[in-house]
Amino acid sequence: MTTPTGRGGGGQPEDQTSALPAEDAEELYDHAPCGHLSTTPDGRIVKVNATLLDWLGHDRADLVGRRRLSDLLSVGGRLYYETHLDPLVRMHGEVNGIALELVTAGGGRLPVLLTARVKNGPDGRPLLLRVTVFDARERRAYEQELLRARRDAERDRDQLRRLATTLQRTLLPPSLSAPPGTEVAAYYHHASPDEVGGDFYDLFPLAEDRWGLFLGDVCGKGAGAAAVTSLTRYTLRAAAVYDNDPAAVLGNLNAVLHHEYNGDDPRFSTVVFGLLAPDGDGYRLRLASGGHPPSLLLRADGTVEYLHTPGGQLVGILPDARFVTATTRLGPGDTLLLYTDGLTEARTGSGYERYEEEALHAFATGLAPTTAPALVAAVTDLLAGFGAGLEDDAAVLAVSVPAARS
Repeated sequence: MTTPTGRGGGGQPEDQTSALPAEDAEELYDHAPCGHLSTTPDGRIVKVNATLLDWLGHDRADLVGRRRLSDLLSVGGRLYYETHLDPLVRMHGEVNGIALELVTAGGGRLPVLLTARVKNGPDGRPLLLRVTVFDARERRAYEQELLRARRDAERDRDQLRRLATTLQRTLLPPSLSAPPGTEVAAYYHHASPDEVGGDFYDLFPLAEDRWGLFLGDVCGKGAGAAAVTSLTRYTLRAAAVYDNDPAAVLGNLNAVLHHEYNGDDPRFSTVVFGLLAPDGDGYRLRLASGGHPPSLLLRADGTVEYLHTPGGQLVGILPDARFVTATTRLGPGDTLLLYTDGLTEARTGSGYERYEEEALHAFATGLAPTTAPALVAAVTDLLAGFGAGLEDDAAVLAVSVPAARS
């Protein structure tokens, strides 16, 4: 009966290792896939395998008994060996995975990972230092490729940040036109240096001794939000020229946004728009809001109140949105603060709770009466104090009428 191929009598598998060439320990040492060498305690080479000799391009006679381990290292590696590696070996008896560079016979550099261990004699004294050397050329090439990729990514990120900063700057007015006899101030906190935010504000002159002011927040971030912000700013400025009713101005903006962004990528914003007109020793303010947080009034007598416009709807969502107008007067010593919800939605305290309008009211009460520059400076410090709790962009705009001098 014929036995199956590859099997001997009785169906037992044959010993496949019997056909392999014999390999003794010396052969394994000399032609190992890594370099080996041994040195005396003072570093003189007494044994080296063929693998390491081949990597370095040396003959055995060039190294054994004639060179020290430190002689094979680069200048920086030699300094590291003498100041760190050798003391560590003497102290702990071994080191593992040390990255160094060996110098080849032709002067080239061979990146390696070096592991060393001390062999002690019966009396405990060190006899030899056994060193294993791993070729790290591929690892070094990989690390360099990672470094190049990281540098490229950092360069791209820097370019993106510069672009975002430049674009953000174009979406904010270079200066604010303060009505005569007033003080104005504004501040913008940019939450992410990599993205363009959607907050905006402006204060500008109109005909017949009137000034327009607005502040708002476009949903989203990035280039899409920047496009909506730009359209919103220019629409508000243009609409204010032809109609002195703040609600009508927001109505025109709503029609434009709803027409442009009612498809697959709807966009909307919250906006507060106001008109300032001289009124004796102060200014009369008519303010309309489209889904925006209420403005804050800090009076000359130290009282603080919100100027509510209940019922004002988001701008750009509905074809016929409803907007509500409120009227007040800014007299000597009064200050108006407009802000976006990045301020009141910041998280604070050990419970990481929202800051909210009640906390802002208490904060303002501690400052009133004040001026626009002082108020914005205080709010700027407040925003900085939120740290990581300030997750969104935040914009503030303040207008004040200086207190009458006695």
